[in-house]
Amino acid sequence: MTGDTEARITQAIILAAGEGQRLKPFTKLIPKVMLPIADKPIIQYAIEALAQNGIRRIVMIVGYRKENVQDYFGSGRDFGVEIEYVIQRQQLGTAHALKQSKDLADGRFLLVSGDNMIAADTIAPLVNATSNTMLIRTHDDISRYGAVIVQDGLVKEVIEKPEEKVSSLINTGTYVFDKTIFDFIGGEVRLTTVIQGMIAQGHEIVAQHTENVWLDAAYPWDILKLNDLTLSNISPSVGGSIEDGVTMKGPVSVGDGTVIKANSYVVGPVIIGADCEIGPGACILPATSIGNSVSISPFSVVRNSSIGHNVTVGPSASIQDSIIAPGTVIGSHFSTRSGETVIAVENQYHQVKMGAIIGNYSELEDNIIIEPGIIIGNNCRIKALKVISESIPDGGLVV
Repeated sequence: MTGDTEARITQAIILAAGEGQRLKPFTKLIPKVMLPIADKPIIQYAIEALAQNGIRRIVMIVGYRKENVQDYFGSGRDFGVEIEYVIQRQQLGTAHALKQSKDLADGRFLLVSGDNMIAADTIAPLVNATSNTMLIRTHDDISRYGAVIVQDGLVKEVIEKPEEKVSSLINTGTYVFDKTIFDFIGGEVRLTTVIQGMIAQGHEIVAQHTENVWLDAAYPWDILKLNDLTLSNISPSVGGSIEDGVTMKGPVSVGDGTVIKANSYVVGPVIIGADCEIGPGACILPATSIGNSVSISPFSVVRNSSIGHNVTVGPSASIQDSIIAPGTVIGSHFSTRSGETVIAVENQYHQVKMGAIIGNYSELEDNIIIEPGIIIGNNCRIKALKVISESIPDGGLVV
């Protein structure tokens, strides 16, 4: 390792082409990297972390619903970076995605997954790396990741989603590579297969261990975990207007043009976007993020939830441990029940504590109760006075 200016890495390649099948219904209309965490797309945290480390030249590999990414970030100027886009027309795998950037890659570059929550101090040790390097960290559940076997500080093997606990170390999908990586890709589509090939031919991959912030959103309930983590670090700010009789405690961020009406009660950490209307008499409790142009009607209670842009919540609603995607309209006396439940995703069963998972542009009429862990798809319509105990696919109608 060296700290001189010439050795510093000044370019990052961000993988941002994937769909995120396990995160439906939210990724039906946006790519995984644009999932909102505390009112910002998850990929924005990676971009900010890179910029804080002086890495401002970014090649972003886009594919699935690429316009969402390109329209939001543009040239990158508003985010303090310069972004060039490369299109992966078929989302075949991480190695195939990286291969698309060959002509734009520096001699040495940082490779980051755009669907991971990563902090500036997590990236910092990689900026001066002079060898091919993999960022690893300890994790309790290696079955979701590539388990890494390390010997004498070098990566010896990466075992994808092992059934047995062969290691407590996982591959974070964050690397430093030189351009020799492109010589090994060939027709391979998975990056870990390419890395195994490099190791087999005597190329060293340094294992850089971190215990700093690194999280990924693989399943809908991960959004709430990331939301909670991010909100714990927000700075209090009030850009809107707070009427008399409002009680605010803890770190609360309120966007421009938002009005919090009389007798509402807000306990941070909470972030409320721009142009919202909260209350009167509403209660917003910790670990809640509310997007822009959201209306939370009188006497409604929201706790530990992620509410997307342009959502309307009717009077006397109770929302807990839930995720509500943009554009959804919810009637009065709505309730999400929260509790331990089993949710099936791609034929795998997960036991989680969860409220409701509601997709984009759905309409739910008055007096609806949703049981724990129920997934309501995009563009669903649910008539009044219903108890929903089974998940509803996109476009579903309950009468």
